[in-house]
Amino acid sequence: MAARWSQATANAWYAQQPWLVGCNFTPSTAINQLEMWQAGTFDPETIDRELGWAAALGFNSVRVYLHDLVWQHDARGFKDRIERYLDIAASHGISTTFVFFDDCWHDDPHLGNQRDPVPGIHNSGWAKSPGTVVVRDPAQWSRLEDYVSDIITTCRSDERVVMWDLYNEPGNTFLLSFSLPAALSYSKLLAQLVKYLILPTLSAALLQAAFSWARAVGPDQPLTTGLWYLHASLQSRLNPLALALSDVITFHSYFDLETTTSLVERLEAHERPLVCTEYLARSAGSLFETHLPYFQGKKIGAYNWGLVSGKTQTIYSWQSKGGTQEPQPWFHDVLRRDGTPYSATEADLIRRVTR
Repeated sequence: MAARWSQATANAWYAQQPWLVGCNFTPSTAINQLEMWQAGTFDPETIDRELGWAAALGFNSVRVYLHDLVWQHDARGFKDRIERYLDIAASHGISTTFVFFDDCWHDDPHLGNQRDPVPGIHNSGWAKSPGTVVVRDPAQWSRLEDYVSDIITTCRSDERVVMWDLYNEPGNTFLLSFSLPAALSYSKLLAQLVKYLILPTLSAALLQAAFSWARAVGPDQPLTTGLWYLHASLQSRLNPLALALSDVITFHSYFDLETTTSLVERLEAHERPLVCTEYLARSAGSLFETHLPYFQGKKIGAYNWGLVSGKTQTIYSWQSKGGTQEPQPWFHDVLRRDGTPYSATEADLIRRVTR
């Protein structure tokens, strides 16, 4: 089994990379990872068009979520679609960081038709992978091992893949609180509390297993998982684990520049490459005009959340209550459906900084 990369190996790899700058990408026609990747809704025309817009902004990399159920249903077809996607991205000069697992938003993912967006609700159809039931049942992890091993083996030397992000925000059940009904029965409330208390521990075990599976393949690309929660909480057990396992340190920062700078200063002590794999929350003070020049000056990779406003509806905030009125400001995302920027000033800044 391959070992974790040394600091020297990680830094030598990073020195050969351009400044990684881009976005988290889901085509505007997909409400979630399943709709992006299933055969019936895979949309290469939209992917091609929208990644062309990303390249025109100066983006050279995107972060893209996969889903275990698509692989379980049709591994060969899924890998063919990944190949098609990678061809499209590469044609625009864009590399990809792939994400395997995700604890965020809606549980009980299923194949087939996905729900319609709920007007005005952020990520109203985003699907966890593999979902709480599977995270809590290690007896089902053998198929997850096969999934991770197969995808990484297929692309282990593919220069179009820049990093493997094994688990997005492990243990993050807190976003569910924004969509819970106002009144819960005692039994439902207890079930939610149990989920909040237990899932981080189980997610930590799956995180460790995922790194073990990926190390057994030994890809040419680095492995990582992002630090996402900074304050003292149940997540304190996960951030040290992420730091100990990752070849390259990745982190999320939906905070203002002062808080982000403080975080970066702490992470620099590890003497490994730094990549911010999620930022941009305008109403929370995470902004292109403050963060992007800072990341450039530090050669910290930077993936903002979202490209084109679409079915994920992430122009609305996490706490959005619904409706059809366009929020001001947009929370995430950069472009409207026709490719015009939400903010011409932002677009000009991105082009200037990335040139």
